[in-house]
This record gives sequence, structure tokens and C-alpha cells, in this order.
Amino acid sequence: MPQSPPTMSMAVLRPPADDVVTIGVVLDIPQPHGDFLRRCRADFGDPLAQEIPPHITLLPPTPVPHDEDQAIQDHLAAVAAVTAPFRIVMSGTGSFRPISPVVFVKLGEGAEHCADLQRLLRTGPLKRTLEFDYHPHVTVAHHLDDAAMDRAESALADYQAQFEATGLNFYEHDGDGVWQLRRRFGFRG
Repeated sequence: MPQSPPTMSMAVLRPPADDVVTIGVVLDIPQPHGDFLRRCRADFGDPLAQEIPPHITLLPPTPVPHDEDQAIQDHLAAVAAVTAPFRIVMSGTGSFRPISPVVFVKLGEGAEHCADLQRLLRTGPLKRTLEFDYHPHVTVAHHLDDAAMDRAESALADYQAQFEATGLNFYEHDGDGVWQLRRRFGFRG
């Protein structure tokens, strides 16, 4: 069973020091798939459904010095410049239970591209080790009771959708505890 990486919805974030911000990098799930998965997550009873858009985490919540912002943006631009758009096929569900109370939509195609991309992102100013092995997925239920988790896993077991991943989305965790999109970096490779 794969272990889950910390995702934006799983992070327990400490208030950053004045000179530190918490960032994350994801592939957002485009419409209409994003709205559908968000509605499903809300229907399963997950209170984070409205706060966190459906996404595939590439760089989990990472505290970084505020003065590294330009170097980080330059790094993200360089990664996007050498990355070609690629196809993602979402197919069925999985769970990280009992290790972590998460139900997710699996990637039937594109997981290896996500893995390569996250390794490339975690270099230079974003060099860091992960607490868990990287396993790209789209969270649809998190920290719910077993019945709700079972319902989520069953309800989307036959779910199929595909889209073209066309860029990175750079988020920052603001002082109110909300993830704010800072910038999008389109793939040009």
C-alpha cells in the first residue's frame, strides 16, 4: 500500500515566522472535472471541499524564507519551460487508510510525469525531502468517519475523466489560513 504524501488538505501548518511563508505547487484539476470533484467532496461531508480546490500536489506545503521569492519563481519558470504538456487520466479510487484517513481518485495515466515533475521541482531553492513516498492523487475525502470514507471510495470507484496538464500553479498560505493562487506557470517544453 502506498503511503500518502502531505497534501495541501493534509497539512498541519504552524504559523510562519515573519520572514517565512508557506507555499505549495500543484496541478489544478480543470473544469468541469474540478467542480464535479469538489461537489462530491462536499457531498461526502468534507468541510475542506470549499476551501481547497481539487488538485494533484507536486510540492507539499513548504515553509520558505520570504526573501527567496524571486529565486523560487525563477525556478518554477525554468521547470515549466522544460516541461511539455501531458495527459492525465483519472480512474477509480484508492485510499491511504489505515496510514492516513484519505480517499482519493487515482491517476491511471500521467502519474509518472507527475513523479518526474515533482522531483525536478524539489531541486534548487525548493530542495527538500518528503516525509512520505510521492504518490500523485486527487483527494476526495479527508479525516471523515469510516462510513463517509467508504461511501466516497465506493461512489467514485468507476469514475473516469481526462485532461491535459498545461502548467504549474504556485500557491501561498495566507495569514487567514487560506491557500491563495500566486501565479500560474504554463508548460513550454
